[in-house]
Amino acid sequence: MTKSLRPWIPLLALCVLSTLRPGQAHEFSMDAVMNAFVKVDEHQAHLVVRVPLFALRHAGFPLNGREIDVDRSAAAIGRALALIGDDITLFEGEQPLRPSSAVGRLQLPSDRSFDSYPEALADTGGTSPAGTVIYADQGFLDAHLTYPIASPQGRFSIRTTVFPDVSGFLKLAVRYLPPGEEGRAMVITSRSGKVSLNPAWYRAAASFVVLGVTHILSGPDHLLFLLCLVIPFATLRQVVPIITAFTVAHSFTLIGSAFGLAPSGVWFPPFVETAIAASIVYMALENIVGVSLRRRWVLTALFGLVHGFGFSYGLKENLQFAGRHLLVSLFSFNVGIEIGQVLVLALMLPALALVRRRLPGRVPQIILSALVAHTGWHWMIDRGEVLWSTEWPRLDAESLTTLARWVAGVLLAIGIVQLVRRSRSLLARRATRAGG
Repeated sequence: MTKSLRPWIPLLALCVLSTLRPGQAHEFSMDAVMNAFVKVDEHQAHLVVRVPLFALRHAGFPLNGREIDVDRSAAAIGRALALIGDDITLFEGEQPLRPSSAVGRLQLPSDRSFDSYPEALADTGGTSPAGTVIYADQGFLDAHLTYPIASPQGRFSIRTTVFPDVSGFLKLAVRYLPPGEEGRAMVITSRSGKVSLNPAWYRAAASFVVLGVTHILSGPDHLLFLLCLVIPFATLRQVVPIITAFTVAHSFTLIGSAFGLAPSGVWFPPFVETAIAASIVYMALENIVGVSLRRRWVLTALFGLVHGFGFSYGLKENLQFAGRHLLVSLFSFNVGIEIGQVLVLALMLPALALVRRRLPGRVPQIILSALVAHTGWHWMIDRGEVLWSTEWPRLDAESLTTLARWVAGVLLAIGIVQLVRRSRSLLARRATRAGG
């Protein structure tokens, strides 16, 4: 959720609550979730979904006081099923599917049948037992919709527009069960649009390239760090090894995080954000006091490891949309980040060259670095306060094992970079001798 939306949440909630019946008001939750399964058979696709009753208020369930009159709810259930068929849409290719059949059943909030597909499917049949008491502000409708399909190997997508009054806050947790493959899970909202359940590799790659470009261009801390890297250097030959070190380093931790190797716990994200801000401050101060090209690429690699964790947060929520193409999506996201960096550098380097022609000596380097250091310092202080208030992990066996793995990995990465660097130097010397 973006910061720009947060001030509007209370007003949004007030508007929603004003449209609900008195008995429904206290049930609404901004983190409400609809649980669903999408299973593909040879000739049919099945949507089995549990929808909170407050999201189906337009179905007009009959009331007896504060309770739903279950015995007289057949017509309302039919209307609710029609609403679900309209608001949760399955696609085969670009073609929206229409349900050929739909059944549903009112269910108590204490029911746990949606833990598995067979239980959820069995739960949608029949009617609620006589005497079942479901309050108007509680409970669910469990629905099973069946769709004819052309082929079980088709490309399937899903879109939700349930309860548009609070667009984006009612989540749909989907577990996709394709034939002959392991199931996959994702969480979407009405803001997600049409989401592919089993994307082709090239579609997954294209979407993650775009995601990588967007992530780097919309991340002011990463952009300031890139600016810090290139401020002292006037030639592309000097910039290339620095950017290469940053790329290799952040790719290392980005991939490790995607495979669940990053430290866990609520302390780690604020630690990473604080460390990123600190990296900006350090690089800016180093620009002011003087820079060694040899030392700069080593420090860039070390800080790049931290930035890789930062990139992983932009990737984590979207890996659910990779389907079976995790490695392709990881590579594509990284490619997108590099494309974004090239675009940024293509603007930064000419601009810096223009500034150097207008101002003498190291003046532009000092002024720009001082401005960046000032911004980074405020970020570091603000993020440090959040980190300080977070509970730190205990150094148990699991934490020490994770730490040891990352230390070994970092040392290995540094060793590889050193080996590549020495090999390049050796080849350059040999080429010089041969030319002489």
